[in-house]
Amino acid sequence: MLKVRVGLAQINSTVGDLRKNAKKIREYIEKAKEYEVDVVSFPELALTGYPPEDLLMKPHFIEDNRRFLDQIIKSAKDIIVVVGFIDNQNKKIYNAAAVLHNQSIADIYHKICLPNYGVFDEKRYFVAGDTHTLFEIGGVIFGINVCEDIWEESPVKTLTEKGAQVILNINSSPFHAEKWREREDLLKKRARQNSVIIAYNNMVGGQDELVFDGSGMIVDASGKVICRGAQFTEDLVVADLTLKKRGEWKTKSPLVLKSSPLPEKKVSVSKCYLKTLPLLDEIYQALTLGTKDYVKKNGFEKVIIGFSGGIDSSLTAAIAVDALGPQNVIGVCMPSSYTSEASLINAQNMAQILGVKLVNIPITKTFGVYKEMLKDQFRELKEDAAEENLQARIRGNILMALSNKFGYLVLTTGNKSELSVGYTTLYGDLAGGFAVIKDVLKTLVYKLAKYRNSLGRVIPEAVFTKEPSAELRPNQKDSDSLPPYEILDPILEAYVEQDKSFKEIVNLGFPKGLVKKVLSMVDKNEYKRRQAPPGIKITPKAFGKDRRMPITNRYQSY
Repeated sequence: MLKVRVGLAQINSTVGDLRKNAKKIREYIEKAKEYEVDVVSFPELALTGYPPEDLLMKPHFIEDNRRFLDQIIKSAKDIIVVVGFIDNQNKKIYNAAAVLHNQSIADIYHKICLPNYGVFDEKRYFVAGDTHTLFEIGGVIFGINVCEDIWEESPVKTLTEKGAQVILNINSSPFHAEKWREREDLLKKRARQNSVIIAYNNMVGGQDELVFDGSGMIVDASGKVICRGAQFTEDLVVADLTLKKRGEWKTKSPLVLKSSPLPEKKVSVSKCYLKTLPLLDEIYQALTLGTKDYVKKNGFEKVIIGFSGGIDSSLTAAIAVDALGPQNVIGVCMPSSYTSEASLINAQNMAQILGVKLVNIPITKTFGVYKEMLKDQFRELKEDAAEENLQARIRGNILMALSNKFGYLVLTTGNKSELSVGYTTLYGDLAGGFAVIKDVLKTLVYKLAKYRNSLGRVIPEAVFTKEPSAELRPNQKDSDSLPPYEILDPILEAYVEQDKSFKEIVNLGFPKGLVKKVLSMVDKNEYKRRQAPPGIKITPKAFGKDRRMPITNRYQSY
């Protein structure tokens, strides 16, 4: 029987912070040494952060990435390290994995399958590799591939045909709800198909609209998950792999890094973690981590949120407090003459429970000044959406003024349902730096709020029973302009996230007239979404890079 100890270092890299990323990689190498790990892997492009986007157009960035790799090489003593970086050869750049051994580069693997869908643009930057990397440790033959290479059958099959018994697959795979199930099903399938152990390592952390959830795992050759990494937190997964027979090389020049037998380990490892988070738990943690990393990695300390007393601002505030602490969250209540007493009480109670500072800045007088200023232009015209939007824009101005004065980051509170149909105001409630629940449908907002209260009540019960309303005119309700969210959200999910046609959505049982109205609202409001701040992706298709529709667009499917 052959035994080898494998480590998966799922770390939180920051795009462009080469010095900090290299330092963290070196620290985790030392941790792996303490556990007597034979080979430790790091995520895809762990050195540069993922995705580096057009930083890859800067030759000096590529050069600096290589310079910091040299620092990591110095730590690769008495351990084998596989780390993601950018390789530059003959003026071509590759998404690469370096195999480090004895303080030198033993080999370099170039990612073969370059994804170019959804949030991925790898063919814009990288050249695809065409060779396969294998090495031997103590009689066990390892193969390497990177992220998308495991989703395609050919790279895995080629490695195993060349003798690989264990595949180290390094990833920067973005989160969406329950994506771990897709990955697990795929890894089980690949492992069984090729009778190979797969050690899947994934990055952790927030990067702009993306969240990387970690969730690394080791799957044995029978398709059984024998080990998992933590979700949404950095982790060093250490596992002993036992193989029944020595690997047989099918290549002419085998790369043997450690001959067998490997020495007995003096340090034991704890039993591997196998549980996964329930759906609402993982979504909430993704939103919390995404918010924390966006704020911190962009150099902010405090955030500011408009407290309306409604469910959206309440959930946003709860997430912000969980991410940053109550001392770093400021609420601003901006009532008008249309704001209900219940909304004011909800906002005050919410701030008190969360322990955040609440600032009260009424806008009634300011709104009156605007109307007086515009009375000649608006003479003999009824009040309509123009006056409603004025109030939203006054509030947006106030939040941005406080942001400018004190250096706060404004968190917007709009949800995916509103953004889909344009039930939102440009330069008003869309004004801000980060949209926490941008990819969360309204019905899911309520579920997440209830989930958060199940951990400890922070959202007053009255918020849940309050009828959704923008409160920009007397007795206004969202249902005056929109279908009930229980009906609207399934239509939006079908059209936006699943790309179903008008006919397919009608066949789901929705009235033709209603479907046409909703789809028309979605199509006509692309210009608003293009100007919205970035927000955390939690679905397979979020607005932004996932869904790139033209603003000027006369196509109609209804």
